[in-house]
Amino acid sequence: MQAAPVRAIAIPSFAEAFRGLESLLMSGARRNAWSAVLEDRRRAKDRVETEHVLEAAATRAPQAT
Repeated sequence: MQAAPVRAIAIPSFAEAFRGLESLLMSGARRNAWSAVLEDRRRAKDRVETEHVLEAAATRAPQAT
């Protein structure tokens, strides 16, 4: 019976581990930043639409009741 070959596993250095963790966290940060951009655009669009509605309501002649 033969013994199974032993494989060496390289243990990452602290710097490599830190870079890997940083990369993982930053990918999430980019996703969060993009979500914030999309949310800002949505709010800006809503604000413009609200301004148009208010302007239209202000310029309309009041109706007699």
